[in-house]
Amino acid sequence: MAHTEGHTDVLVAGAGPVGLTAAAELRRRGVECRLVDRLPARLPYAKAVGIQPRTLELWDRTGLVRAVLDAAVPMRGQLTYVNGVEQPRLDLKLPPEVPYGFAALPQNETERILEEFLNRFGTGIERNRELVSFTQDADGVTSRLVDVVTGAQEEVRSRFLVGCDGAHSVVRKGLGLAFEGGAFAEEYMLADVEVDWDLPYGYGVRAMHRDAGGAVDDVLVCIPLPGVRRYRVSMLVPAELSSVPGKGGDGVAHGLEGGRVPQLSHIQAVLDRMSPQPTRASTLRWSSVFRISHRIVDRYSDGRVFVAGDAAHIHPPTGAQGMNTGIQDAWNLAWKLALVVGGAARPALLGSYDAERRPVGTEVVGRTVRHAAEGVQADPADPATTMMREAQLLVRYRGSPIVGRAEPGGGAGPRPGDRAPDCGGLVSAIATYPLRLYDLLRDRDHVLVLYLAGPDTGAMAELGALAGDFPAGRLGLCAVLADGVASDGAPVPVYRDDRGEFARLYGVCESTVFVVRPDGHLGARIALPAGKALVSHLEGILGT
Repeated sequence: MAHTEGHTDVLVAGAGPVGLTAAAELRRRGVECRLVDRLPARLPYAKAVGIQPRTLELWDRTGLVRAVLDAAVPMRGQLTYVNGVEQPRLDLKLPPEVPYGFAALPQNETERILEEFLNRFGTGIERNRELVSFTQDADGVTSRLVDVVTGAQEEVRSRFLVGCDGAHSVVRKGLGLAFEGGAFAEEYMLADVEVDWDLPYGYGVRAMHRDAGGAVDDVLVCIPLPGVRRYRVSMLVPAELSSVPGKGGDGVAHGLEGGRVPQLSHIQAVLDRMSPQPTRASTLRWSSVFRISHRIVDRYSDGRVFVAGDAAHIHPPTGAQGMNTGIQDAWNLAWKLALVVGGAARPALLGSYDAERRPVGTEVVGRTVRHAAEGVQADPADPATTMMREAQLLVRYRGSPIVGRAEPGGGAGPRPGDRAPDCGGLVSAIATYPLRLYDLLRDRDHVLVLYLAGPDTGAMAELGALAGDFPAGRLGLCAVLADGVASDGAPVPVYRDDRGEFARLYGVCESTVFVVRPDGHLGARIALPAGKALVSHLEGILGT
């Protein structure tokens, strides 16, 4: 066998949405990386289809969101039926300041858009290239790659390794991580079809049948896809396609299975008994049998090696949480890796990845298991809170080792670790149209947002000088002024809170500086004078 050697800063294993996100965010920040995948081409499957508002916000941060909006369809709500009787309609409504709603897009299209974005930075997917083993030491990771076509081997030396290689992750196994949980006994069919019913556009369908004892013994779930009356449908596997549960080499029964391919007749039989309207399925693009497990690792990293997405957590697809959670794993890790690789932060920063993301994964696994049985409507929280949580807008990192503490009497609004909300009505002296806060954050890393409730007493100049002490491009700065506060000759970009939305949504009435992280969460919220508290916080992240 041929044997070669290579090197890079970061090796990413697995080119699904999570691996593509990790690679794209690293390359966007100037980090050298390689992205390998054992598959010869992108799979044409609509496996994960839901795009959450929080993921769209992250893609807005990079300028990628427009391509997604052009390709996706809106998810407006869900129609639920129990034993043929329609239940109250669930409308997916969010507060007006949230800039994006729910969307649906086949996973292969999501991967296409992310791959095209990655290509802009001169990096592509190295296909037919499988990670088979690795070792790590104090200075880096040595990985063995095998070309699945030719058998040629390559030894790659990297500073870090990121495993985005799915439920049967080689990286997770190589680290010896525990992957505790269980599996559902039921098997499901998935298919991409068109139907001829006239149910409302943009609404998913969940039809259940309960037996005499109240247990669910039949189910049909349909998620709209781009196209005319096109849906990703899931349902229980009929007896003729059922088999003894299969497991991977690690004992995990999860994901698409080969060999048993449902036919259009199998899909039609379920529609005949479960569809809320008589309908005929057609144009079967693909189908598969699917198994579901629920597991999470005991830690997201070990030394210089990390896991993200399905390599770290698997669970029911209820509420379209899995892919979105994995994308946010990758984003959280990538900006931290970029700072460390670039010498702008100490390696200790990487410890916050597990501290921040594993509690999120644990919560998602538990919630989706509960919702799989009864649906999102059964959530005990009030509907508005449930909707914000499903949109992943309530993910927070309070208590993280790199997040500032909330100040006593800090007022209402988001606290350190919370998502930084968007707001509108920001007016500059040049633009003749109102801007949104996210317009000011786009394509930037850490940003200091200074809110001035009264006259500037030198804070803008002080923060401008502070920003200049850090590596170029690492720390942006802008000021948001309350109505009536003078701004002539300001040394930083200034925007007026014309409609008072910033003050209302951030719960602020005194001059305050907010540190907005690259992932759109608040790192700190400090009332002026910020002084040593702000310097201490920033040096804890950007200090070397």
